[in-house]
Parts: sequence; C-alpha cells; structure tokens
Amino acid sequence: MRLYTRTGDKGQTSIIGGRVDKDDVRVEAYGTVDEVNCFVGQAVTQLDPEIFSDILDDLEKIQHELFDCGGDLANITKKREPKLTAESITYLEERMDELISEAPELERFILPGGAPAAATLHIARTVTRRAERLVVSLLKEDDAFHRQLQFLNRLSDYFFAVARVVNARLNVKDVEYVRSAPVFRGGKRKEASENEHKED
Repeated sequence: MRLYTRTGDKGQTSIIGGRVDKDDVRVEAYGTVDEVNCFVGQAVTQLDPEIFSDILDDLEKIQHELFDCGGDLANITKKREPKLTAESITYLEERMDELISEAPELERFILPGGAPAAATLHIARTVTRRAERLVVSLLKEDDAFHRQLQFLNRLSDYFFAVARVVNARLNVKDVEYVRSAPVFRGGKRKEASENEHKED
C-alpha cells in the first residue's frame, strides 16, 4: 500500500462529497479533532490500568467518538446522518458527575500539570477548546454541527475533571494559580475578575 497520493500537492484535499482547500475551516476543524485524539492516545499510554481502568475505558470510547466527530465534520454530502450520537454527550455529563467527588473542591484556578497523564489531558482539553472554536466558525457556513459543538464543549470539561482525578488518585496536588481570586464555591464557578478566565 502506497501512503502518498500526490493529489494534495496543489493545496487541496478530498473530503466526503468533494474537495476543498487544505486551509478550509472544515479541514482545520476535523484536523484539530484528530489532534485531540492523538493526545488522548498519549494519555492512555501514561495511565496505569490497575488504577485507571474506568478512565481508560472512557478514553477508548472517546477516541472512537472523536473519529465519528471528525467524519461528521468532513462530510459535505446532502444526505448526512451524523455518526456522533446524543448519548455520547449524556455519557460525558454522567461520568463527570460520578468523578467530581474524587478531586478536592476548587476555590481558585489551577495550573495545568501534575502527573504526566494529567498534563497530557490538560493539553487535550485546550486543543478541544480550539476545535470547538473552529466548529463555531464552521457553523457560520454550515448549520449542521450543533451536536458536534456540544460534544466538544462537554469533552473539554471532561478532560479538566479527569486530569484532576488522575492527580487525586496519584496523590499529586493541583497547584493553584497564585494571583487567582476565589472563583469557585462548592465546586461551582462564580464570576471571575476581568483578568482571569475559563471558557464555559
């Protein structure tokens, strides 16, 4: 099997239903989703199966769903049935509700990091946010991806939650951002100062 095709040498690529420029926002979006998937794969290699079997099950499921999401974003045919299901969003919400009690309650923003897998999951979180922003841009051209947008939004929250759980299970403390005012009460966010931010 030959890996190179030479068909992209003029700056275009094939998607489901046609060809587009490689810098098209659609390509940027599904390419960024693929980037997320790679960081999830890296996190998998850093997690001990005896400690994190449930999270590893989650991450394998998420990797398949990221492929589904990317395939949906790459489809420009008129008859489009999304591969990504509403159940995938509900699952993320339910898992976050289950996991939240494992990590200490937050009062301030924290620095990304801790155990290697937690740091990788924080990277996955930020790349997922970038994918989400690109889907917002894509929605201005193609109003078919609200489910994918919602999935990416929940997924970034999941990565944040799970990064903290990884640190908690390994007894690694999250490091608070030293100039952060108190922005969380009872695990829920309150209004931050104008110099602090966390996407919803």
